Amino acid sequence: MSVLSRREDLEAIFQAGLRRVDPHRMLIDHVRLDGSVLSVDLGDGGQCFDLAPYQKIYLIGAGKATAPMARAMEIILGDRLDGGIICVKYGHTEKLQKVETIEAAHPVPDENGQKGAQKILALAESGDEQTLFISLISGGGSALLTLPWSGSSNLEGTSLSLEDKQQTTQQLLACGADIEEINCIRKHLSMIKGGRLVERMAPARSINFILSDVVGDTLSSIASGVTCGDPTTYADAQSILRKYELEDRIPSVVRDLLKRGNSGEIPETLKPGDPALDLTANVLIGTNLQALEAAAEEGERRGYRVIRLTSRIVGEAKEVATTLAAIAIDCADRATIAEPPVCILSGGEPVVRLKGHGKGGRNQEMALAYLIEIKRYKELCGSLSFLAASTDGNDGPTDAAGAFADLALLEAAAAAGLDPSVYLMDNDSYHFFEQCDGLLKTGPTNTNVCDLHISLIESKV
Repeated sequence: MSVLSRREDLEAIFQAGLRRVDPHRMLIDHVRLDGSVLSVDLGDGGQCFDLAPYQKIYLIGAGKATAPMARAMEIILGDRLDGGIICVKYGHTEKLQKVETIEAAHPVPDENGQKGAQKILALAESGDEQTLFISLISGGGSALLTLPWSGSSNLEGTSLSLEDKQQTTQQLLACGADIEEINCIRKHLSMIKGGRLVERMAPARSINFILSDVVGDTLSSIASGVTCGDPTTYADAQSILRKYELEDRIPSVVRDLLKRGNSGEIPETLKPGDPALDLTANVLIGTNLQALEAAAEEGERRGYRVIRLTSRIVGEAKEVATTLAAIAIDCADRATIAEPPVCILSGGEPVVRLKGHGKGGRNQEMALAYLIEIKRYKELCGSLSFLAASTDGNDGPTDAAGAFADLALLEAAAAAGLDPSVYLMDNDSYHFFEQCDGLLKTGPTNTNVCDLHISLIESKV
């Protein structure tokens, strides 16, 4: 089998994972309106919701995958839907009939995201006992649904500006904090996250369809848990700032807000067990594990022995890549975990600690670090190929989903005079792979369930 054939297999296996977590298809296949009863059957016994008591039904939500979810719900609900508002990342859109779409920036929020959050909150606060909100939540919702804490409400506190949130977000993204840590702080700087949207919707009820981009599928962390009780505290947020030595790098008003919250001057986020949560129902519709299983099925169909490592990969991207490469190289050399041909799969969401000034994303950084391991053991790696890619189609602030790594890429880089170690030190994986044709570009996929990492080891015979 040629390197080109292995790359074709890698992309096909990745695309099979994407198809399984297509949020439009998942809702169309598993949610049905029969008369006044909305039924949801995801193979877990199902749930039913009677829509008869509600005079008004609205869609609200935010995330990279929210537009196709909204299109599906428009089809399912038909005339029962009265309208709605969603906020999505620029370019991640669908043609909708009744629901207004606001495009905004991700991962650093912008004014459009703030305007979208304000409009969604205003609609949520307009409901009463005869109003039902169906919220559609996916990864990216934290940045897209940004509403900085304001002391101008009847809740006393320090007011934040959008610029304060932007500066804080930039520091969090660069320091190597994981998504749960980042979202802990986001929740405590927001008027809408950490369950506060549920509080503001009351006495209206809500049903929330959620696509997970969080390792372990913790509902309170997905899009910063706008419809869930939040187990984290202001004290936790302060600890995270100390852990990453960010206290002197973020705006002083942010430090002051967290301090006042920890002292009880500002109310906490909504906590598990709060009566307001009785008005809402959360339904998880898609996960990284489901994408991983579909990828495994495609790998088996293509003749590989599939090893499913985990859907919970975290840690620094280049270190994770070194470990995944070690497993694959050992398999290529000694058939340690299975006799080739082998497909080794994992999923999750590593992080990048930014030290350089280049361009890239966590998956491209993983592929670059993996390529360096191939360089170290190149006599063993002729039968080995790797792909790391983001299921949303945008790896970091780039137009690539991820990147490949194999011996042919290493040789192309050498011919072009490119040293992968130099590019890794500058966090410049995008420009490295761009020059040696190693990027995977899918365009926006309109889904988002973290990342997939795929190693293929060809049989020596």
